[in-house]
Amino acid sequence: QVHVVESGGGLVQAGGSLRLSCAASGSIFSINAMSWYRQAPGKQRELVALITHSGSANYADSVKGRFTISRDNAKNTATLQMNSLKPEDTAVYYCAALRVVLTTNHPLGDYWGQGTQVTVSS
Repeated sequence: QVHVVESGGGLVQAGGSLRLSCAASGSIFSINAMSWYRQAPGKQRELVALITHSGSANYADSVKGRFTISRDNAKNTATLQMNSLKPEDTAVYYCAALRVVLTTNHPLGDYWGQGTQVTVSS
């Protein structure tokens, strides 16, 4: 019913920047929150940034001041601008559309993308 696709990952040197994009499609009426999570090898998946439908954003302490999340409600898209990247930012980054209201008579649901690899070299 809903597909979430990320793009924009890659390899970058420490101090560099990357911009991740996320697009949700399907029988979507509205998306309460769009978010980015990441999972490094051997570690649990963690929330990086989240933005509500009204535009209120929250960030993990480790990325505050370096990452910026934004969204376009009309297009059901979100972006994550990542600046001053560090080797410890290396992970698979996942976009998640949270508490999605569908145009069909289905309950609220969360939908995840397949992830995009971000590698920061020192």
